[in-house]
Amino acid sequence: MASKDAAPEAAGAPPKKRDRTHFLYIFVIVAVLAGIAVGFAFPDFATALKPLGTGFVNLIKMMISPVIFCTIVLGVGGVRQAAKVGKVGGLALGYFLVMSFVALVVGLLVGNVLHPGEGLQLTDELRASGSDQAPGEAEGLSGFLIGIIPNTLVSALTEGEVLQTLLVALLAGFALQALGDKGTPILRGIEHIQRLVFKILAMVMWVAPIGAFGAIAAVVGATGVDALKGLGVIMAGFYITCLLFIFLVLGPLLWAFARVSVFKLLGYLGREFLLILSTSSSEAALPRLIAKMEHLGVSKPVVGITVPTGYSFNLDGTAIYLTMASLFIASAMGEPLALGEQISLLVFMIIASKGAAGVSGAGLATLAGGLQSHRPELVDGVGLIVGIDRFMSEARALTNFAGNAIATVIIGSWTKEIDREQMQRVFAKEDPFNEQSFLDEEESSAAGGDSGKEPVAAK
Repeated sequence: MASKDAAPEAAGAPPKKRDRTHFLYIFVIVAVLAGIAVGFAFPDFATALKPLGTGFVNLIKMMISPVIFCTIVLGVGGVRQAAKVGKVGGLALGYFLVMSFVALVVGLLVGNVLHPGEGLQLTDELRASGSDQAPGEAEGLSGFLIGIIPNTLVSALTEGEVLQTLLVALLAGFALQALGDKGTPILRGIEHIQRLVFKILAMVMWVAPIGAFGAIAAVVGATGVDALKGLGVIMAGFYITCLLFIFLVLGPLLWAFARVSVFKLLGYLGREFLLILSTSSSEAALPRLIAKMEHLGVSKPVVGITVPTGYSFNLDGTAIYLTMASLFIASAMGEPLALGEQISLLVFMIIASKGAAGVSGAGLATLAGGLQSHRPELVDGVGLIVGIDRFMSEARALTNFAGNAIATVIIGSWTKEIDREQMQRVFAKEDPFNEQSFLDEEESSAAGGDSGKEPVAAK
């Protein structure tokens, strides 16, 4: 009888946890609406609330490096064949390169059809704000490659550089592979650290309503409605292009290669999209994407390599933004770009944008830097879109996030590192994601098992 009584009690515990997090995201929605209202009613006061949003995003960024480090080390270190990791990384980088090119082409086509920017006037004030966005020096390819190497083994974790953390984690993972059984205690320790990191992250998420309120109130208070009227074409065109890219390009690819519905996958990530929408940063949802992809049934090595790498190289939304924004500025200043100039400029920008996917406002700096290096006379035109960049950065972040989620499932399908039965259970809501710990209960209970197994995908 005791066991029968215990079963319902155990089965009843998870729903209570899920209910609490359900309320959290209701609070986020309410906070966003309240922020919009305050922004319109009290613009000066609302602008002063910006530190609330910045503080929340910084709290999330604080967790990025440890999450990536633990995930990659456990994923790579738990695989006995190094070739398997190389295969995943090679497929991921190849896929990212192709999709970035496709995104460029889509942006070029839409931009050349809409001809955004015609008839706009560039004031002296806007010229100054545009010039302020340009960096002092353009970082070349050699600078980019050198920048991947951290100053010390530990500084990659303390400075928050995604690519540096990725490099150190890969080195640590391969070293643990070489150690064999002697490395097992270290893997166990990192598993415990990962659980601690995800628990802290779950606690930080309860500050999301405050951060969302401050971020939305500040941007509405600073821009208002008047600043958006003359720029409606570029905004509408950009949002529509991002939607078309997700559902008409990425969606069919996901179905063709993985037999997964894009609507089911994006529905599963609904809370993450809400978080990105309220903070305007895809980086805020990076830890949750890693945890959710593992819960969905994609193996640790695939998730650990594809997701962090994608945040630096799989910039679909950023590619579309840079394309359309460049055409917009050139057209507005009466100096349209020839096709050859468009291609050379935008390829340079994609290379230069590397880690811009997760940081709000980084796309604007990348745009200014690219124009400065290729067509300096167009840099002043960046001021035309400074006022709406925040709204466009939300679409950028959402598209980048969706692209990385879809890429992870596709790479998992190509490498046969995906548990179809687990995926069906998740989509059928038979195995809900653990919002309290970000870890599967079965994974936690299996902490003493063989590190060579992928806990989630092996269910």
